Amino acid sequence: MGVSKPTKSGDVIYFECTNNKPFPEALVYVWDIDKTYLDTQFETLRGLFRTAFEKAFQKRNVPGTATLIRALEATKTASKNLPIYFISASPPQMASKIFQKMQIDRISPWGVYFKDNLKNFRPRKFGRLKHHVGFKVQALLELRKQLSEKNRLILFGDDSESDAVIYSLFSDICCRRISVREILSLLEALHVQPEQRQKILRLQREIPESDPVEKIYINLVADTDPDYYGKFGRRVLATFTTFQAALDLFQDNRIDQTSLLTVAQDLLKNYGFTPEELAKSFEDLHKRGFLKSPTQNQVLPILKEQGMVPDHYAPSFIPSQTLQKLGEKILGLDLEEPWVPTHIDYLHDFR
Repeated sequence: MGVSKPTKSGDVIYFECTNNKPFPEALVYVWDIDKTYLDTQFETLRGLFRTAFEKAFQKRNVPGTATLIRALEATKTASKNLPIYFISASPPQMASKIFQKMQIDRISPWGVYFKDNLKNFRPRKFGRLKHHVGFKVQALLELRKQLSEKNRLILFGDDSESDAVIYSLFSDICCRRISVREILSLLEALHVQPEQRQKILRLQREIPESDPVEKIYINLVADTDPDYYGKFGRRVLATFTTFQAALDLFQDNRIDQTSLLTVAQDLLKNYGFTPEELAKSFEDLHKRGFLKSPTQNQVLPILKEQGMVPDHYAPSFIPSQTLQKLGEKILGLDLEEPWVPTHIDYLHDFR
C-alpha cells in the first residue's frame, strides 16, 4: 500500500493512499475506524494505551466489517471506481499499524484522516481526547473539498462518538440548511475549539452548496435505542450487526447477493453467530420497516437454503405505515426516498 507524506490542517492529519481521483458520478464510502471497522476499547486511559501498543494482527474487527468493505470495493459500478476513505480519532503515530491491519484485511483505502491527539495526553486536556465533533466535521469538509459536486457519500459510524450528529451536521453545513450563527452555536456547545470553528466556516465557503450525503449507517455499540435515530431522518439506519447493514446495501443494489451471503457466512463461521441470531437481526430490520417485501421474498428462501437462518423462521410482524414519530408528527415509511429533516435537535440527546 503506497502512502503519501501526511498533510496537516489543525488537528486533522491526512494520508493519501492513491493518486487517483473518483469519477464525478462515483459513490464515495467513508468509514469511521474505531468501533465501526475495528473493535477498539478506548473508554479508559488503560484501554487507550492497550490500543496504542497492540500489534496490527492483534487488532480485532467489528464482526463482518472487513468482509463487507471488500464486498463494496469489489462492486463493479459503471465507472469501475469505488473510493473508500477512513476517519480515525486515533493519533497519526498509529497510522503504520492501522495500515498494516488494512493490508491483512485486504482493504485498499484511498485516504485516511487521523487526529493529532497526542497533545491532549495532559491532565488539563484529557477531556479533549473524547471530543471529536470538530475533528470529524473538519475532516469530512476537507474530503468534500477534494470531490466533485456530483459525488455522493455513504457514511459509516457508530453511537460511541455521536457520529449521527457529526454526519448530519456535516450535511447541514454543506447544503447551508442552517445559518452560520447556528453552526457556531452548535459547534461551541459540542466542545469545538474557536480556531476549529472558524476553520469549519472557511471550508464551508470553499465547497459547493449541495448535500452530498446519500446514506448514513450507525453501528450500535453503546446500547442506544434505535428509535433515537428517528430525529435524523430515514437516511440514517442504526444497525445492531453488519448483517443488517449488508441487507440494506443489497436492497439498495450496492452489493450483490453473493456478497450478502459472504457477510452472513463470515459472522457464522468466524464470529460465533448462530442462525437464530441472524434471524433476529433480519426480524429487527423488518420490524422497524427498513426491509421491503420484495427484498425479503428474494433473500429469505436463499438464507434458509444455505442454513444461515432456521428453516422455520418467518417474519412475524407487518409494519404499519406510521411506525415512526417525531414529536406529534407521524413519519411515513417511504422506503424509496429517505426523509431528511429540515431541522434537527442536535443538543438534546434522548437515548
